[in-house]
Amino acid sequence: MIQPVRLALALVLAWGATTPSMAAQSERAKRDRAVSVANGPADSLPVVRVAHGTPTLFLFPAPINRKTLTFDESRIRVLDAGERSVIVQPVADLAEGERYEVGVFFADGRAPARAAFSLMTDPAEVDIQISVQRPELVDAACPVNEPRAPQPEDFVLLGLVDKEGVSATPIKVYDDAERGFLVQSAIAYRGKGWVLIDARVINSAGQLPWLPSVAMLTGRVGLPLRARIVMADTSAIQPGESRQVLVVADLPQLPVSPVFALELVGNGRALKIPNVRFPKTVSGATP
Repeated sequence: MIQPVRLALALVLAWGATTPSMAAQSERAKRDRAVSVANGPADSLPVVRVAHGTPTLFLFPAPINRKTLTFDESRIRVLDAGERSVIVQPVADLAEGERYEVGVFFADGRAPARAAFSLMTDPAEVDIQISVQRPELVDAACPVNEPRAPQPEDFVLLGLVDKEGVSATPIKVYDDAERGFLVQSAIAYRGKGWVLIDARVINSAGQLPWLPSVAMLTGRVGLPLRARIVMADTSAIQPGESRQVLVVADLPQLPVSPVFALELVGNGRALKIPNVRFPKTVSGATP
């Protein structure tokens, strides 16, 4: 099978060999050139020299969208358009100062997205092959992959929620005046293989700044369970200040007696919250 670029070049040579106006065209020097497409609307279009009876072949560095090809049909003929090539020829030599635009969009949409050229006729030269170059936008900032905001469907896709859904139960207000803490409000959540405690903790006035760094869940049976601490503000909780503290742990199977004590340790101080009860499996759930 003949490659598309070779076929396009063969067509150009064939047309050039059979045209009746070869005597007039022989006076023009035939050129193969490389031209760069304009980076934006402010840049002038590259000039391509065309002549009646001499096809001009454009070779593109990437696939083009042939449906987006634009030209003045009354003055310019497109003899062939392939995946990466276009062959044009003027209906007649263009008059001095007369120029016509030919343009096409690249298929990938990457900038520069469009290749456009200004066609003119030069009495001394004609371009028979144009190797189109597509410059990189060196001044453009590198794209940054912004993290996608979590969506409700992510919980199911990641296997964090199943047909039993997410259950929650409140935790009683807990005042640990001896250690200088007050758990203002707290909720225990349970999903598929995980548990989470959402607590708002007050570091009592007169205490030192406190930042929890270790979390442990201790049940009535079994070994203590290490948990993760998640805080939107990771600075220390100042005296008299309250902060939301999330504690997350993997718990594939909930014990028969799902009662734990939560201990948060940091800066030499520990907050211990007793009687943390996680919800049991929702009964009667349907697929």
